Amino acid sequence: MDGFLDLLSLPAVQRSAIGLLIAAVGLPIVGVFIIGLDIIAVRFAMMHVALLGIAVGLLAGLDPMLCGLAACALAGAGVAPLARRPTGLPGAMGLLMTFAIAAALLVLSVSGVNATGAFELLWGSILATREIDLIVLGALTVVVHVLFWRWRRQLALLLFDRELALCSGVAAGPLLLALLVVVAVAIGASIRLTGALLVDALTILPALGARNLGRSLRSMVLWAVVLGVVGNTAGFAVALLIDQPPGPVLVLVAGTLTLLTYLIPEGARDAIDPGSRTDRGGDPVAAGQRVWQH
Repeated sequence: MDGFLDLLSLPAVQRSAIGLLIAAVGLPIVGVFIIGLDIIAVRFAMMHVALLGIAVGLLAGLDPMLCGLAACALAGAGVAPLARRPTGLPGAMGLLMTFAIAAALLVLSVSGVNATGAFELLWGSILATREIDLIVLGALTVVVHVLFWRWRRQLALLLFDRELALCSGVAAGPLLLALLVVVAVAIGASIRLTGALLVDALTILPALGARNLGRSLRSMVLWAVVLGVVGNTAGFAVALLIDQPPGPVLVLVAGTLTLLTYLIPEGARDAIDPGSRTDRGGDPVAAGQRVWQH
């Protein structure tokens, strides 16, 4: 226990803990957006886009991770107009992923930039969290909460049915654009903490667990944040106690929590979060059914 407390006194560990706590408050909400938009594969596309941004940053002598975040934001805005195409957002993400990795490899080859260094930045390291990373995460978390709580009812309609949202007077185009930019930047920010292959622990897994517990968009978001905070806190503490890399431990803890939500009987779920036609904030809800459909 003394060794554990000694670790907590280290500045790098403190920054990591703060970063994970901030991420737990904001990024699981992004996971709810990802599930609602049916773009779970977005993390792969943004991983490739981030690599392209990192390559450009290394070539230009700029901060690689900030360039990666900028590239993710531009990519998120760029795919928004393709949402209404027959292939929808999943098709747009596949196209983006293919182009981004090809462009990244071409930039690395033409510029002579060390490809190994560029790829290493994608693997991330929680213990390498910098103050600028905390600032970016904090700003992103504020934006995510403002976006959700300010336009919660419009988002509920948009995630339920885009055509219905348009017929109801919701500015679906700008709202979808904002969602995609936020999702893209959030994925890029997560890469810095856990690495590209472990992003799910901060975004998708808490949202999947929340989907099993919540009966409205509002309750899903609240459950996602709770699961995110519990998973990140417990996972990081366990990693320090057993002296193992935090990333894989975080994924295993978050995955275990999500798995437990699948084991809860349907009746018990209703008792935890009773379904109704309308929750306290007016979000459309179908008790015992999907909160949204496409």
